[in-house]
Amino acid sequence: MSNHGLPCWYELTSTDLKASARFYGQVCGWTFVDAGVPGFDYTLAKSGDDMVAGLFAPESAMPCFWMVYFVVDDCDAAAAKVAALGGNVHKAPADIPGTGRFAIVTDPQGAVFGMLQPNAGDSGKAYAAMLEGHGCWHQLEAADPAAALAFYSDLLGWAETRTHPMGDHSPYRIIAAQGQEFGGIMEPFQPDTPSHWRPFFGVASATQSLATVERAGGSLLSGPDPVPGGAFVATVKDDQGVTFSLVGGA
Repeated sequence: MSNHGLPCWYELTSTDLKASARFYGQVCGWTFVDAGVPGFDYTLAKSGDDMVAGLFAPESAMPCFWMVYFVVDDCDAAAAKVAALGGNVHKAPADIPGTGRFAIVTDPQGAVFGMLQPNAGDSGKAYAAMLEGHGCWHQLEAADPAAALAFYSDLLGWAETRTHPMGDHSPYRIIAAQGQEFGGIMEPFQPDTPSHWRPFFGVASATQSLATVERAGGSLLSGPDPVPGGAFVATVKDDQGVTFSLVGGA
């Protein structure tokens, strides 16, 4: 069965990998191991036995941020399609030994994301809805949500399943791939906000996790706010100013 279009991996660029490991180890309960990539310092985050994220230092001057990867059946064809649809290819398709083939791209509104064609169709266990320590939800903020949905629908086969009202803003669009709802697209509340993806990681309690975030050197941006299904979401910054969200019980 194809997982084309579903999220599968998360990467954090960090100028201080040891500090990031301390922070996310406290907040998400992750443990860390070196990936053993010759000539490249890449740290793997694990939740239990599951590999859930990668951390690495940027090779050139660039902001620290979280990047979400999506499964594609054919990385080369998908990269070509990104360009044909008005996006940009920043890292051309290349092989990751023992893992698959990947590319890093931006959509036409400038949001960065990764694509992975996994070996033997094994997309891993990093994404697991509502499982602690794993990626649980994914939110795209874009000035033109309808255009964003059209791009990803063409590229990754996504479908809008339902919407939620957002007051004066356009509705929050729930998106699905392979019949699974995994994220949403919305207008940013601040109009000058660049388009971007934000991952949500699962925790036992969103409220209790905020105290851990602050002890670890991070800060609260919003929440915890109730969301449909009984969960609560808090959006925070880590100790280096990178934004992400936590989702879990009250």
